[in-house]
Formats: sequence, structure tokens, C-alpha cells
Amino acid sequence: MNKLYLLGIIITVIMLGATYLSVGMSKGGLNGDIVNMLAVAGAIALVIITVFVVIKYVRQMQTDTAEGELADESWDNIGEYKNPVPMGWAIMFLGTMVWGMWYWVAGYPVNAYSQIGEYNEDVAAHDKKFESQYASITGDRLVEMGESVFLAECKVCHGIAADGIDGKAANLNVRLEEKTVKAVIENGSNNMLLGTEMPMPDRNGLFNANSGALITDAEINTVAKYVANGFPASDKAGAEVFAGVCSSCHGMDGKGMAYVAPDIHEFTPELVINVLTHGKKGAIGQMPAFDRLNAKQKEAAAAYVISLSKGE
Repeated sequence: MNKLYLLGIIITVIMLGATYLSVGMSKGGLNGDIVNMLAVAGAIALVIITVFVVIKYVRQMQTDTAEGELADESWDNIGEYKNPVPMGWAIMFLGTMVWGMWYWVAGYPVNAYSQIGEYNEDVAAHDKKFESQYASITGDRLVEMGESVFLAECKVCHGIAADGIDGKAANLNVRLEEKTVKAVIENGSNNMLLGTEMPMPDRNGLFNANSGALITDAEINTVAKYVANGFPASDKAGAEVFAGVCSSCHGMDGKGMAYVAPDIHEFTPELVINVLTHGKKGAIGQMPAFDRLNAKQKEAAAAYVISLSKGE
């Protein structure tokens, strides 16, 4: 046997033996962990490939002579042969690409343990347990749960008293403020308040059926006060504008129509849940969606907000 091959075999055995001893003597060994198994497999592959390549090219340098067609270009009179890519290199290159795709998609890290993955699994399991445990809660207990959700998630913007902290967020003690009504009439709305994409047009699409003309600034101010004050019977002018412009979608009582327009007279569970689910852009700014809340928590928050507007 050629001394070079013999030396390669000896080096390979020594390196593989050292790898085995280092893994076998470590605490727990492989322990069935795919990461450790991949690391050891990679180490073995590197040892064998490295020794094989070194032997091949050392042997080639000992025996081969330069041959083939030289390229036309040269650098400092140093030419380059037009040799094809060695088949072994091509196979190794393609094999490495295939292994790399498997490693990232099926091996590691996509298929590996992660703290984020464990956290998400724990949260999903907790939410499932939560939903089954509190699914039947209604009435006062639901409002109490909603208060806890509000204090944990909503008070930062809306304040502990849900008054909007001097205009930094909507005042949830009332259904709508005058500035909010004006902003919606001026700019329209497409906030998924019905859970579907049913936009309300801006002022350029709002006609007063009584006059047959687009809504005016004076009419906007009048109807905004009417809606914000809770549809008072004493406000004849506001009621007249509302009937001519808004009632065709929101109803004469302002309680909305299914699939057409939301209730603007008072909060409803569906309305609050949709705002929490989709977020909302209003006169003050953009409220984000609260994806981290589960369905029961949103229902509870809605019950608490409704209780505030009713003064309970």
C-alpha cells in the first residue's frame, strides 16, 4: 500500500477516534439531540473529505504533469489551462447545495428547538385552557374580566378612567365625541367596524336628501353635535340633518344596519371586538389591532366598555 494512503488512513482513524472520545465522554453524549447528531455527522464528513482531498492532490502533484490547452489570456506570463471542472468537485458542490437546503428546511434550525417556539406553544396551550375555563362567563363576571383586560392593555392610551387622557385617545365613557363625528364625515371611514370592508364615503359622497345637495360645513357641525350629545329630541335641527344625510345607512335611531353601517348611538359587543381585532384610524390617530387578545378577552373588554358608556 502506498505510504501516502496508509498515512491518510491512520490520520482518519485518529481524528474519528478523537471525535468519538470527545462526544462519548461528554455529559449526556448525543442524548438523542438532532443538533448534536448533525454536528458529529458533519465532523465525520469533514475528516473523511479533508483527508481524501489532501491525499488526492498530494498524489496528483507527485505524478501529474501539466497538459491541455492554454487560455489566450495570461498574467505576468502565467497562463491558465482550459481544464473542465473536475467531476468530483461538481458532485461535491451539488451535494453541498442539496444538503444545505435540507439542513435549513428539515434539519436545523427550522425543525429545531427554540425558546420562541416553546413560548408560542405554551401560550397556545394556556389560551386553550383559558377559553375552556372561562367560556361560560357572562354578566357581571364578564365585566370584571373586561376591567382586568382594560387595565392591562388599554389604560396606557385611554387612561384608568377611560376618558382618553385629555384627548390622547378616544373617551370611552361616551359613544362618540363631536370631533370624532366631524372627522368621520370629513374623511370617511374604512375601519372594519362591521368586520367587513364597508367604507363610509367622505363629505364629497354625502348628500342631504332634503336639499338634494352635498352636506355643508354648517350641517356637519349641526349633526356632529346631535350625534355626540346622544340624539336629543330637543335638537330639531340636528335630527333634520341626520334624517336627510345619515339615516339611510345608520337608521333613524342611529343604531345602524347589518352589513351597511355600525351603531353610532351606543357601543355594541361586535363593534368593540372589531376595533380590537382590526384596529382603527380616527380623529386622534391610529389605534393598533390587539392580536394578542383571545376571543373571550375581547368579548370581556367589550362588555366593560359598554358598562362605562352606560354609567354602570
